[in-house]
Amino acid sequence: MRKGTTVDVCFVIQQRLKELGLEQRDLAAAAQVTESYISQLLTRKKAPPAADRTDLYEKMNAFLKLPKGQLSAMVDAQRREELQKKLADPPAPLFKEVRELIIRKCKTEKRTQVREIFENQAFGELERLVTQTLLDVTKRIARKELENENWLRNAAKLRHQSYEEMRALTLDFLDTDVFNISIDHCSAFLNPLVDSWDIDLKTFAMGIALNKGLASTPFMKFQFVEAGDGYSSEQEPGFQEFLRNAALSRDATGEEVEFLKSLRFLQKRPSALYYYRELQSLRDPLHFSETRSGAMHKRRDAEDVEKLMRVESRKSAIRRWAKNRRSPRKTGKPRVS
Repeated sequence: MRKGTTVDVCFVIQQRLKELGLEQRDLAAAAQVTESYISQLLTRKKAPPAADRTDLYEKMNAFLKLPKGQLSAMVDAQRREELQKKLADPPAPLFKEVRELIIRKCKTEKRTQVREIFENQAFGELERLVTQTLLDVTKRIARKELENENWLRNAAKLRHQSYEEMRALTLDFLDTDVFNISIDHCSAFLNPLVDSWDIDLKTFAMGIALNKGLASTPFMKFQFVEAGDGYSSEQEPGFQEFLRNAALSRDATGEEVEFLKSLRFLQKRPSALYYYRELQSLRDPLHFSETRSGAMHKRRDAEDVEKLMRVESRKSAIRRWAKNRRSPRKTGKPRVS
C-alpha cells in the first residue's frame, strides 16, 4: 500500500488475485476489457474510474469473490482522498486538437466568432460551457450503449479495434471530465456522434445535431431560463471559487452547475467546499426517496433513473430553500427539449 494512503483499491485487487491464484488476463476477461487496461489500473498509470460511472467494479467484485460493493466503496474513499491532494491544482486548457474539433463542429456562420472568443479567453466560460454540454450529451449516449454489444462492436470496427478495446475506451470516456478530455475521446465519441452545434451568444441557448445512425435522438436543445427579480443575479463568491477550483468542480455537469448556481442565501455566505459537498449530496441516491407509488423497478432503464433523481433533487431544493424566498422566482437551471 502506498505511503500516506489509507485506502488503495489496486493493492487489494492485486492481493486478491494472488490469493485466488489468478492472473490479470483472467480479471480482464471477466470485466470485458483489455489486459492492458487492467495493467494500467493496477500499476496506477490510470486512475480508478468513479464507481457511479462504470459497471467495472461490479464485474470485478463478483469475479474476485469480494463482499458486494466493497471495491466501489474503496474507490469512492480513495478518490476523495486524492481530491484533497489536488485542491491547489489549476485547471489545464484543452488539447489544441480537441479545441479545433469543437470549433470545426460549430455552425459555419458562427465559427469565426466562436474561434475568436475561445482564443481570446483561453478555456474561458464559453469554451467550458460548450465543451461540457457536448461532453454531457455524448456521455449520455455512450452510457446508454455500454451494454449494447452490437453498438460497441460496430463502433470498434469503425476504429479497427477489438470489442474489449472499445469497451475499455468507453469506460475511460465515461470517467473523464471537461478538464481531461483527450484526443482519443474526441475521435471515438465527439467526432462521430456530433454532426454540428450552434449557440445563441446572447442567451447561450445551444442546439446539437447528432448522428442519426448512432444516436436515437437526432437533435437536442439546451436553454437557460433567466432568473426573476426576487434575487440578485450576482454569483456567490463561494460559488465562483468553486468553479475556479478544478479539483472541486472539474467533473460537475452543466446541469449540476446550473443547479448549484440557482441556490440563494439571505444571510450566510457559503464557501467553495459547501458547493462541493452539495454536489456530492446531489449525486447520492441515498438522499432521495423512492416514488410514492412504490419501489422503483430494479431493471428500470438507467436513463429514467437519472431523470427521476434530477426531479427529486429539484423537489428537495425547493423544500430546503422555500422558507428563504422573498418572492416567487424562476430558477436558473437548464431546460432540455
